[in-house]
Amino acid sequence: MFWVLFLLSAWVVAGTACTRLCLAAYRSADVDATARRTHDLTLYEAAFLSGGPARVAELTLVSMARQRRLLLAHTGWATVVDPQGRDDMERSVIGAIGPEGQSRIAPVRAAAAGAEAVRGLADRLVDAGLAVPAGARTTVASGVRQVRAAAVAVLLLGVTALLMPAQDDAPRHLIALWFALPLLLSLSCLALARIEAHPYSAWASPAGQRLLGTLTRHVEEVGDDRAYLASVAVRGVHAIGEPELRAAFAHRGQYRRD
Repeated sequence: MFWVLFLLSAWVVAGTACTRLCLAAYRSADVDATARRTHDLTLYEAAFLSGGPARVAELTLVSMARQRRLLLAHTGWATVVDPQGRDDMERSVIGAIGPEGQSRIAPVRAAAAGAEAVRGLADRLVDAGLAVPAGARTTVASGVRQVRAAAVAVLLLGVTALLMPAQDDAPRHLIALWFALPLLLSLSCLALARIEAHPYSAWASPAGQRLLGTLTRHVEEVGDDRAYLASVAVRGVHAIGEPELRAAFAHRGQYRRD
């Protein structure tokens, strides 16, 4: 009867993971219900919804570099040319570089990402229903990962139970059928999440993702400088066309979310 213990463990693992995913999806839908239906995204907002605070910092660095107000060397150093920031984001970057006017890009990126200007931007997007609140951030994405892990765990538990020496008269196919039920539950939750919540954004609510989709289509239709920066906002530094400018970010460190 040891296989029953494995079966109970499988149900606990699958049930817990699926419950967390369902609650995360419910909270995400609740945020979407309160979203403002008319909102034109700024580039900073698009960057936050696409990649969070780090993406906002990257966009600001690229924008200033293209205006020749900041030099980004392929060695990973940033040098201030124009110390007068035109908005709070630029002033955060200049402040992060420091009074000497030169610093490595990685710490500048991390400091600018945690600046008050970015936190204010995040709060405004959350109030508009376009961004996921900090307490629930990555919940749907992490919930999907947990259900995937639960499905693998159920499968392993089932295989282990089938490979154990016979403990009673329960036929092997019946044991396999019992383990198929929590596995089916996990796979069904993954399928529903794929239909209802994909892509699994760590930052944008469903309403925010729809606006990002509109912006992405606009980027593909036009080719001006704003479209270039919009592409960086949505896709990150991989969308940078200049090899040397793109190489400057190859030295960046990892930004850790709070």
